[in-house]
Amino acid sequence: MSSPFDEWFSKRRRSWFPEVDEMMREMDRMMQEAFKNFEKQVPKNLVKERKLDDGSTVREMGPIVYGYSVKIGPDGKPQVRKFGNIDAFPNLLGGGLAVKEEREPLVDVIKGSDDVRVIAELPGVSKEDLRLTADENTVTIESMAGQHRYKKTVDLPEPVDPKSAKSTYKNGILEAVFKLRKKSDPGVSINIE
Repeated sequence: MSSPFDEWFSKRRRSWFPEVDEMMREMDRMMQEAFKNFEKQVPKNLVKERKLDDGSTVREMGPIVYGYSVKIGPDGKPQVRKFGNIDAFPNLLGGGLAVKEEREPLVDVIKGSDDVRVIAELPGVSKEDLRLTADENTVTIESMAGQHRYKKTVDLPEPVDPKSAKSTYKNGILEAVFKLRKKSDPGVSINIE
């Protein structure tokens, strides 16, 4: 519902800025198209119906989460990481939107002098539902059951020894510490004849 001011301004805007008005109409068309079949793209377990006190039914979707975490790395450059369960938010303007069943948790990777620490926020998950796997270059965090589903594979800044891993989970915070892989011997000198 528009106010009298909105109606007055929209009439004036059209006469003052016809190009801007056309651009706004085009953006409105694009947004309507993007959300037209939104419910069909959301996984079934994220769509719920509930009855209100007056007998009517309300359809709810979610949780749908999308965000960024920004921190300054040791090299002084910003590191931007996304989290949530929307796969490619910029595709929204192009008409596509992919909502995944699992959310990407907010994860921080801290490199120490002899170890790498991975800290993930996984609220609402029990320790028994978590699975943590690693190789020397990546760590994968998954919640396997329950209402809150998470999944993320994290690239590590340096190779680690996955067998050295020690992890704890308390109050929705998972922390895993890996020893850095020992650098291999630089080699031996070979005489040339």
